[in-house]
Amino acid sequence: MFIQLVDDTAGRTLISIHDIQTKKTKGKSLPQAGKKKVQSALLGEILAKKAKKAGITKVVFDRGGYKYHGRVKALAEGLRKGGLKF
Repeated sequence: MFIQLVDDTAGRTLISIHDIQTKKTKGKSLPQAGKKKVQSALLGEILAKKAKKAGITKVVFDRGGYKYHGRVKALAEGLRKGGLKF
């Protein structure tokens, strides 16, 4: 799963995260394969923390055409739990 925070007016990516990146970082261990919803929720929390450090508190959640269930819903819940509002 690859997630980005994009500034549409400036046309640039502010923050991005990928589940492979987080598996390699020290201190953050994502669950093994098969627990994709849990991984998505944790990615949301990690991204929300990075966003808050960068001064971002409000975002627009674009699902990219995917239905709001499963991994997408888990990601959104993780972002909310991390403190982002959308």
